[in-house]
Amino acid sequence: MTTIHTIILSIIEGITEFLPISSTGHMILAGEVLGISSTDFTKSFEIIIQLGAIMAVVVLYAKTLFKNFDLIKKTFVAFIPTAIIGLVFYKIIKTYLLGNVWVVISSLFIGGIVLILFERKLAKNTQPEESPITYKNAFIIGLAQSVAMIPGVSRSAATIVGGQILGLSRRQIVEFSFILAIPTMAAATILDLYKNYQLFTSADINQLALGFAVSFIVALLAIKSFLKYIQKHNLTSFGWYRIVLAIISIIVFIKL
Repeated sequence: MTTIHTIILSIIEGITEFLPISSTGHMILAGEVLGISSTDFTKSFEIIIQLGAIMAVVVLYAKTLFKNFDLIKKTFVAFIPTAIIGLVFYKIIKTYLLGNVWVVISSLFIGGIVLILFERKLAKNTQPEESPITYKNAFIIGLAQSVAMIPGVSRSAATIVGGQILGLSRRQIVEFSFILAIPTMAAATILDLYKNYQLFTSADINQLALGFAVSFIVALLAIKSFLKYIQKHNLTSFGWYRIVLAIISIIVFIKL
């Protein structure tokens, strides 16, 4: 992996982390197109730089978190399912799912159809008014997030759809999804570093630091843009984007 590769992947991460299109899936596809070998380090890179993007949430929502201890408790309740499932299936996920372009393509395509059908059904119903997220709802949202351990599913898409099925407003679940990402990606990064830090060279650490910084800066802009977009639009366009990207990827990777 070159420095240019690191910057490109980090920009992709920063832009896509909070969109319902799968940042991990995009990095895996981009890595394949760029000719980056799928190694233990590149898989760790795809996990760890996501924390850089998530730190943008910490900066933007610090005041909200410090003033709302109840929200912090609900966030950790939502984090429990992901933590348990992630620990149990960590080796399977990293060995067989991360780096697998066909898993990503399948997830993108199926997820795109789900988003389109979900928005069509949602359009027939009255949009709910904002009400407090209960601990039960938080736990169910955490279960929905766990599905996103499959590359290409999208953590954002899974939590948004899960939250709206529960009757939460779109802006409410989007912001909760942002905050839930903090413990989720912090834990994923800590776990990966614990298991693999001894394999990293000084050059690898420099790449991780650069990727972390770039994804953080780009994500600061992406979060604000997505919140403005979601207030006036639904997720249908993201559904179609996922389907088109999956089809293009099939054509590209069959030829490669």
